[in-house]
Amino acid sequence: MVSTLRNVTVDCTDAPALARFWAAVLGWNVYHDDDREILVAPEFPPAREGPTMLFIPVPEPRTVKNRMHVDLQPNDRTRDEEVERLLGLGATLVEDHRTEDGTGWVWLADPQGNDFCVERGAPERAASARPRSFRLTEEK
Repeated sequence: MVSTLRNVTVDCTDAPALARFWAAVLGWNVYHDDDREILVAPEFPPAREGPTMLFIPVPEPRTVKNRMHVDLQPNDRTRDEEVERLLGLGATLVEDHRTEDGTGWVWLADPQGNDFCVERGAPERAASARPRSFRLTEEK
């Protein structure tokens, strides 16, 4: 038996505002009840495979670099168009790792400073595909 990734949980000082930001990023909805935690998901109850996002209010702001972050891949636009859209929603640029050949990624932060990256979408990857080989490093 294995586990399933249920939520990407974010501790934050303003859960409603950060939930609205991520709902706009992902095109999902914001759900809440009498609890202070706020769920961002495509639908409620979440019926699809894959994680949702859960925002939990905490009193302290983030103080160090994230040890784990999400990578976004645009579905209906280029990486560069998605970066511009996210900056317009309130993200900030941390570091730009785009290269002259079109590869690379952009490191952004959400309105409360949580790191995330934007990679190229599938069509952009296919246009400049380099063969990559992944090996299984550990058997189950």
